[in-house]
Amino acid sequence: MAGKKKVGIVLFQLGGPDSLQAVEPFLLNLFLDPDIIPLGPLGVLRRPIAKLISSRRSIPVAGKYAEIGRRSPIGLLTERQRARLVEAVSPYIDPIAVTAMRYWHPMTSEAVEGLRKAGRLDEIVLLPLYPHFSYATTLSSLKEWRRVYGQPNGGPAERTVSQFYDHPLYIQAVAQKIGSVLRQFSESSRIHLVFSAHGLPMSLVEKGDPYPHQIEETVRLVCEAGAKQYAGWPRIHLLCYQSRVGPAKWLQPPLTGTIERLAHEGVKEMLVVPISFVTEHIETLHEINIEARTEAKKLGVEMFRMMPAVGDSPLFIAALKELVLGALGIETKPASPPPCSIAT
Repeated sequence: MAGKKKVGIVLFQLGGPDSLQAVEPFLLNLFLDPDIIPLGPLGVLRRPIAKLISSRRSIPVAGKYAEIGRRSPIGLLTERQRARLVEAVSPYIDPIAVTAMRYWHPMTSEAVEGLRKAGRLDEIVLLPLYPHFSYATTLSSLKEWRRVYGQPNGGPAERTVSQFYDHPLYIQAVAQKIGSVLRQFSESSRIHLVFSAHGLPMSLVEKGDPYPHQIEETVRLVCEAGAKQYAGWPRIHLLCYQSRVGPAKWLQPPLTGTIERLAHEGVKEMLVVPISFVTEHIETLHEINIEARTEAKKLGVEMFRMMPAVGDSPLFIAALKELVLGALGIETKPASPPPCSIAT
């Protein structure tokens, strides 16, 4: 490792309960976050409100986790991404990579402790695993990092990757995952491609949150890339949002409403693409692959498929590698995606 920079890499994610018993405390941490539920002058009521919501929601939410393995897979899947990223960047730097989950273990405090045990670092790269910047995800995680880690005065320089919604390798990773599922349709060009992003309260959008614009741009870029690479790329695509919580106004249209409308229009085949998720968790495995699938079947949809998350696919890890090394000013030869096609 002589001559290489010793670099701390912090991978930020939301996290998820690692047991059914962890569901309620996980939800409590979630609803205690002022970036998730901004209460303004009523902030003093945040803890009792969060305790009430988490207590009431824990039983039905735990029931959903019970149907997908009794825990969230996000911890294991993020660990795979972390390990693959370490392998990818090791020829260039001496990486010390840690994971900082926002609402469950390993928490940000555990990530900070891991870096401090590693000794002196030359630089730190903060890498939120949210492709699209949002106050509720990226900003919340970075604010928590600052609260726990403190100011970097006198310590290693910090480099932050704020977003990568338009990174070419990320776009190719999503297009490739879609392409792998399109092969399951006899005439893939005629199906409906339904992009589903995690929802966001309109109160955050009205404050200038760039999330919806970035989601729309990712969808545009993925469809452009897919149409160039795949002969059977669908001619019709839509964007909707999921995971709404509470009575407040959220981004529209909703996933369930979109499926219902398409079914009433006679659509029989659709592929749902979880566009804002880089690993599987309850929003993909249950909300889409169980709840939305069941609803679609009731409405007469004959073929319903969900794109698997980019996970630790080679293209996505290559994207993360370029993001980390680019933040450090280290140039590498860009990775080239393999040519792909779909028979029609």
